[in-house]
Amino acid sequence: MRLLVTRPERESQALAAELRARGHEVTIAPLLSIRYLDGVSLPKRDWQALLVTSANGARALGRIAEADLKRIPVLAVGEASAAAARAEGFANVRAAEGDVHTLDALAARVLDPAKGPLFHAAGSVLAGDLKAMLEARGFEVERLALYEAEKQDLPQDVLDALKDGQIGGVLFFSPRTAGQFAALIRAAGLPSSLGGVTAYCLSAAVAGELAGLGFRTVQIAAEPSLKSLTALISA
Repeated sequence: MRLLVTRPERESQALAAELRARGHEVTIAPLLSIRYLDGVSLPKRDWQALLVTSANGARALGRIAEADLKRIPVLAVGEASAAAARAEGFANVRAAEGDVHTLDALAARVLDPAKGPLFHAAGSVLAGDLKAMLEARGFEVERLALYEAEKQDLPQDVLDALKDGQIGGVLFFSPRTAGQFAALIRAAGLPSSLGGVTAYCLSAAVAGELAGLGFRTVQIAAEPSLKSLTALISA
């Protein structure tokens, strides 16, 4: 099956290699490109823990964190963001199960509001308000945008492939990406061309952005993780 992967380029390349090894043809068309913000720095405080809600957040944090800060515990939203944090040199990393709600629950289990503030390495656009969740539990949370994800268009050859029924499935990992895809498909007049296409979605929130597009079926991962999402795709 020919699959369309819409993640940012870095994540798409690794995923495409995995899918090709399983016998699929893969086209990469990132709908978001990542730009790290200049002129930002990690405030100097006695942080109890650092929080990352994406692999890009982990990489952005690694760019600005000095060596001593890399010994501070990191709580990551999932295994991909945890792996990115470890690759950046953070020594004490724990992963939640894949979304801000499970990260909030993990923080509540292993951290103590009395033991110091938390720092959230965020993007310029948020998927869920982790800061508010943790503040409701009594934590002090400082959040700083370290990167932004800029919307990208679908290349014309990808639009043509969708129109001609050459793509059998599209993978979506965020509501923002799914929303951008929906907007581009509607602008191109192609919703009726998706009748033979399956949408593979990381969560119900992602799937919600695709309502009314006319996919053959919209499948939702059992849990918000890469492993769970790719398990939906038949060999």
